[in-house]
Amino acid sequence: MLSNQQLAELVKKGKEQAKETKFPQSVEVVFTLKDVDPKKNDLNINETVYLPHPTSRQARVCFIGSGDLAVRAKNAKADAVIEPSQLENYAGSKKDAKKLARSYDFFLADTALMQRIGKVLGQSLGPKGKIPTPVPPNAPVEAMIQRMRTAIRVRSRGSLGVAAKVGDANLTEANLAENILAVVQAVVKKLPNGDRNIKTVMVKTTMGKPAKQAAV
Repeated sequence: MLSNQQLAELVKKGKEQAKETKFPQSVEVVFTLKDVDPKKNDLNINETVYLPHPTSRQARVCFIGSGDLAVRAKNAKADAVIEPSQLENYAGSKKDAKKLARSYDFFLADTALMQRIGKVLGQSLGPKGKIPTPVPPNAPVEAMIQRMRTAIRVRSRGSLGVAAKVGDANLTEANLAENILAVVQAVVKKLPNGDRNIKTVMVKTTMGKPAKQAAV
């Protein structure tokens, strides 16, 4: 697999191929895979990756629960707190349930509500890989919310490619390389032969051409 220095050089090439824009661009990494049959290996990468150098856009976090956990989630400035009574509003509306799934990057929920959430929101959250992370009583929900704000979701969707936004173009090459490495480490754990299944690594900005390099 590419070293930190090689990844930093690849990021630099990707930045150099970016067009000038009036808006801040993000940086995306794309892995193409080899020697993997998505059907036979049931390739299903859906990982939460905590970036060592977070992007300017914080992940939006929704908490589902009540009581002390809900109060603490509100105090921690969760982007939304849904009470059990409000949860029932989504039971008869697929449109609202899908809108909720699109509105937030990550969901946390009181462990006691997980079964009900599965029945009400499972069809909307499941396909997007957003099933809530269970929060037991007395768990540090504040720390969980703050940590999730630095996270990104990395998914394969059963194809021979994995893509993820790893930061803003104004981050240094070294910082972006460390973010990419965090994604790599999460992905290779799900591959049958680890990093040997990664064929190429590509880095591109929002409006730039991809810089591509073989992984070996």
